[in-house]
Amino acid sequence: MKRVLLTIVLTVASALAFAQNAKLPDNVTLKSLDGQSVQSSAIQNDGKPIIVSFWATWCKPCNKELNAIREVYEDWQEETGVKLVAISIDDARSASRVKPHVDGNDWPYEVYLDQNQDFKRAMNVVNVPHTFIINGNGEIVWQHTSYVDGSEDEIIEEVRKLVK
Repeated sequence: MKRVLLTIVLTVASALAFAQNAKLPDNVTLKSLDGQSVQSSAIQNDGKPIIVSFWATWCKPCNKELNAIREVYEDWQEETGVKLVAISIDDARSASRVKPHVDGNDWPYEVYLDQNQDFKRAMNVVNVPHTFIINGNGEIVWQHTSYVDGSEDEIIEEVRKLVK
């Protein structure tokens, strides 16, 4: 019970810490799947919405969410121009499994590694999956944690609001 309460408190605190229209941090170093350093400022989409999804190879709900979105992602892109950027929080021990995992799931997303979890901390992410929607100005306009079947419908509805 204490663990559940702590999770709820941390989730609420995280949401409050990132007030509406907070900016996406642009000075955090990530790694691409080919090992190149990439600044978080590279997460852009020419003024169109971006979905940033924090996940890990060992996280079943994360994988369910990203696989569910994969099924409709092409339609989402055509309709709204949205881009999904998946940020793996796998540490140095499991980071070598990320690229084969992404390839095996046939994910068409931009995927970056946050092995030191610097970006995770900068975004106040406590638990994965944690998904953010970023508007065309780089502002965080929506976020949610966890995944249940159908949560992807809520994500696209929020994206649609941005492109109307």
